[in-house]
Amino acid sequence: MKVFITGGAGFVGGHLCETFLDAGHDVAILDDLSTGSIENIEHLKGRKGFSYTIDTVMNESLTAEMIDRADVVVHLAAAVGVKLIVESPVRTIETNVHATEIVLSHANKKRKKVLIASTSEVYGKSTDVPFREDGDLVMGASIKGRWSYACSKAIDEFLALAYHKERKLPVVVFRLFNTVGPRQTGRYGMVIPNFVRQAISGQPITVFGDGLQRRCFTDVSDVVGALLKLSQSEESIGQVINIGNDSREVSILDLAKLIKEKTGSPSEIVLVPYSQAYEEGFEDMPRRIPDLTKVKRLIGYEPKVDLDGILDRVIQHFMTDERRV
Repeated sequence: MKVFITGGAGFVGGHLCETFLDAGHDVAILDDLSTGSIENIEHLKGRKGFSYTIDTVMNESLTAEMIDRADVVVHLAAAVGVKLIVESPVRTIETNVHATEIVLSHANKKRKKVLIASTSEVYGKSTDVPFREDGDLVMGASIKGRWSYACSKAIDEFLALAYHKERKLPVVVFRLFNTVGPRQTGRYGMVIPNFVRQAISGQPITVFGDGLQRRCFTDVSDVVGALLKLSQSEESIGQVINIGNDSREVSILDLAKLIKEKTGSPSEIVLVPYSQAYEEGFEDMPRRIPDLTKVKRLIGYEPKVDLDGILDRVIQHFMTDERRV
């Protein structure tokens, strides 16, 4: 199988490239390195069946050509991270919506299967946990820039499902929940790599808000394994599917304490108001827990790496890569 991955030099993208290659498939990626990094695919250079192009999905003729050569398209290219979303809302909306329009339009011309990346952010302010794929999406006010990302990804979902319903395009929408693992950067607000870097370097571990917001974290190896199976699943076509881990919900404050303990760090834990970390009036989701019933039924998905395993892997990665500390 020939796989085309947009955003393939991102954190999830780099791991997904490796997974497809290990399974014997050819992989071509397109990434403009705006949030991705060549470091994420450095180890794949020279591998049989792997190629990469540094450019943007907005280069429509190039994107069309790469889709034409593929059997399956995985569209990961997007603005990512709360910090980037708050600071660059125009880029967030334009990148997420227009890039998806381009991918779906050209995939439709050649009838190529497309996996569209979405996010647990689309559940917004809903308190109906665990989040089911058919549950209501509860967005905040449009004056709160934080919700622009969730809205843009929801539009991506509507568009993808419309292509499937109206034009019979084989589409799968997957919603990722807090995905973590080696090579993830804290540059755009990802909490675990930020906490680990701060703890190892002896800096204050900065917890935003009151730290009582709760999350479930998923190892990237579980995510990319699910995506490999979904790329080959006929039953998943036309579906919206959660991918995450529901085994251990943890508050962000307790997460900071756990990382401090695991690293033996002398760092103090400091609470930083949202208004200082992001912007005045910033709103967050109090809980984010996936209902995994559908993905378990479709592909037999079971997360294999628990929170302790996730943290141990990330800590080890930072300790062996001095550039990240």
